[in-house]
Amino acid sequence: MVRRVGLEEELLLLDPGTRDVAPAAHTVLKEFREHGRGRAQPRRASDEVDQELFRHQLETRTDPTTDLGDAFDQVRSARRTAGEAARAVGLATAACGMVPLGGEQAVVSPDDRYRDMVHRYGDVARDGGTCGMHVHVEIESDDEGVAVLDRIAPWLPVLLVLSANSPFARGHDTGYASWRAQVWARWPSAGPTEQFGSLEGYRETVRMLLETGAARDEGMLYFDARLSVHHPTVEVRVCDVCTDPVEAVTIAALARGLVETAARAHADRRPVPRWRAEALRAAHWRASRYGLSDRLVHPGEGALRPARAVLDALAAEVGPALGDAGDLDLVRTGLDRALREGGAARQRAAYERSGSLEGVVDDLVARTEASWDAPQPAVRS
Repeated sequence: MVRRVGLEEELLLLDPGTRDVAPAAHTVLKEFREHGRGRAQPRRASDEVDQELFRHQLETRTDPTTDLGDAFDQVRSARRTAGEAARAVGLATAACGMVPLGGEQAVVSPDDRYRDMVHRYGDVARDGGTCGMHVHVEIESDDEGVAVLDRIAPWLPVLLVLSANSPFARGHDTGYASWRAQVWARWPSAGPTEQFGSLEGYRETVRMLLETGAARDEGMLYFDARLSVHHPTVEVRVCDVCTDPVEAVTIAALARGLVETAARAHADRRPVPRWRAEALRAAHWRASRYGLSDRLVHPGEGALRPARAVLDALAAEVGPALGDAGDLDLVRTGLDRALREGGAARQRAAYERSGSLEGVVDDLVARTEASWDAPQPAVRS
């Protein structure tokens, strides 16, 4: 079977005049519900906009689909839905992992769960206004899902590398390709996981995190990849939101390839590769720090290798699954594109051109709005 995929994206809400975040999601959502496409019936997921933890964020999503061309169209449509609602009240949206300027204190959305999260986790939650992309990949059962999680973890830093899109934060260059990944890792339930061994092992880990308070509820299991709380999917959560939607669907193709490859290995009863959590954290840090500008940890060898070699290794690992899904051309094109210029490199290039972070924000807004009409990539092999 070709597994269905769905994407969720978190977007920044910005004031085009100050280029800082605008804590006005409530105003945008009111405009959307009263005058936007949200009134049309029947609706697709991409015709909806939701709130997030902070009022300077919006969340969009796509419906499940086996066709990544359809997923690409839905990402474009969802961004347009959110962007037009923001534009109607004098604001703009940007697909970016961190707030580049960040001069204003983040304002929590009016939701009891969100307020309780800030009360429980303090500044870890207050600094949590980052924007990620989550890829959902269909699974046949929770047992299969845990077996997949136990096999794909070493490859998830490579997906982070491809998405890295947050070098600037609080008005300066952090030195990281994905500073969002470092900020997000502060949550006590976030990051790479040890192998669970079974569905019972997964559930026991969840129970422990809830009992100790490291997670308020199952929605706060911020693993790099987890079983979705509401859908029959593995949810890959390691990525920054991508400004370029081609990067987003390339990552979705690779995530689906990883899930399918791992599920086949599980069905064939092949041994599960072993790893240590320290090694995963090291690979995750290096991906966050350097992106594609330096060597990466090769998941199969556990050693530093050129970025091109690691991307080629990922493509080879999931090659049969990519071929069966018709995703080979998309992934080849997407990987070549990422090596030429990824999200973090584009932001730094915008800074060099403009000499200011305001110029970076302008570039992000322009690119995000241009993505509403971006041409489809090649999505069939």
